[in-house]
Amino acid sequence: MINFSDLTFIFRFLPVFIVAFYLTPYEFRTLTLLLGSLVFYGVGDIKMFPVLLGAVIINYLFSRALKGGGSKALLGFAIVLDALMLVEFKLLGQFVDSSFMPIGVSFFTFKMISFQIDNYRGKVDEKAGFLDIAAYFVMFPQIVSGPIMRFEDYVKNPFMKLWNRENVETDSESASETETDQEKEIEVLETVKNDSDSDSEIINLDTDEGMEKLEDTGKNESAAEVEKTGKLHAIEDGLRFFIIGLAFKVLLADHLSMLWRDIGTIGYESISTALAWLGAYTYSMELYFDFWGYSLMAAGIGVMLGFPFIVNFDQPYGSKNVSEFYRRWHATLGSWFRDYIYFPMGGSRKGNLRTVLNLLTVWLITGFWHGVTLNFILWGMIIFVIILCERFILAKLPKFLGGLIGRINVLVLIPLTWVVFALPDNGMLSTYFMRLFPFFGVGVSINQGDFIKNVGIYGIVLGTGLILMIPAVYGFFVKHRKNPVFTVGLLLLFWACVYSLSNAAGNPFMYFKF
Repeated sequence: MINFSDLTFIFRFLPVFIVAFYLTPYEFRTLTLLLGSLVFYGVGDIKMFPVLLGAVIINYLFSRALKGGGSKALLGFAIVLDALMLVEFKLLGQFVDSSFMPIGVSFFTFKMISFQIDNYRGKVDEKAGFLDIAAYFVMFPQIVSGPIMRFEDYVKNPFMKLWNRENVETDSESASETETDQEKEIEVLETVKNDSDSDSEIINLDTDEGMEKLEDTGKNESAAEVEKTGKLHAIEDGLRFFIIGLAFKVLLADHLSMLWRDIGTIGYESISTALAWLGAYTYSMELYFDFWGYSLMAAGIGVMLGFPFIVNFDQPYGSKNVSEFYRRWHATLGSWFRDYIYFPMGGSRKGNLRTVLNLLTVWLITGFWHGVTLNFILWGMIIFVIILCERFILAKLPKFLGGLIGRINVLVLIPLTWVVFALPDNGMLSTYFMRLFPFFGVGVSINQGDFIKNVGIYGIVLGTGLILMIPAVYGFFVKHRKNPVFTVGLLLLFWACVYSLSNAAGNPFMYFKF
């Protein structure tokens, strides 16, 4: 059930939770989110459930002491404690037993660290109580594989109220404040409702611009009508993103994974150079549509519950260079490293040598965050070297030439780095690269017909994936997603996914292992 593409999750947990969430009174929906998320996690990893609970409680206690300032030494201690927890379970999961690594530990640990830093900086709403903080840490749309949403985005939900013991009051002053809060909620709900009247606009529930644009419309409706309509439109729009993400995962990523597995079954030493390159691009697309699909599903569920849409992938293969690629790929992780490691270390403001050291630190941690095996560290170091070359060499070339090489880096070097990312065995990795570059006595003609054969089998999936990687294609969907034709198409797409899932064993999202 913890897998978003599991039929039990789609037809049981998700609809039951959404109904329960909106039937819960406004003031207590945070509690519903917390309890539902704990059930979700407990079903998926009951063995490590106490670890999650312990981490939540300890981080809450630290947050009380650090609210709006506090001791810098205490902040450092809290961060080190969270980091050591992550390192410990990464090592236990790798070298003792994989069951000792809590599901989603990389993601909820980073959430906790960023929360402590933001709290210390005074960026956390002082009204936030234990339920708010705990629900933020464990909310089920994000706890398994992100995105790593900030607390400042969490509190933008118009359908929930920051909950602490001061909210439970009965005097007239409290009632008046509650009424004012509900009026503010209704203003946001009107935005959601009225946005549905324009099929060509993109919903952005958390922008002031959208609110200002529509704030004068729909005011003749009752509060109950506005609230009901806002919820329905949020659920409807969230479902659109959930379905397109499900299709990316089930109809593209899972089928692309078959070709990658077939190549491994053949044996890397037996494939032709052409098939080796096809494999590299296939794995790149599989990883892309698997994680982008998950991110869209997670963001869609968040929108259904009233949270802002969190962009985690922003057409990375349309980037001009590798540096830009990693600002667009897994964007919430990239921005986390930028804001909580790179910038605090000085960024690029303290000279070239310090910049190199800061980038090295970021990419070493990035590699370890993904896994403790050598291939992940090597992957991080390769990206580090490419980014250094772009910063200190390509930047000095003529704009056209530097831009051309940057594009080549994205479209050629990135798929090669994903091969390093995919193969933890050094022997297999070496063999694969010998097939990619057959310059050491191994001919290109081994099983020369295997490329044509596999293109014939997987050509439709590969071609569809390439088309969907064009930025304008997804942009067209976002712009016109409320068109009735698209709605019918999404409905058919959903049932195609259900049919595929019902006839195949579940294939977990690739980032579950991290």
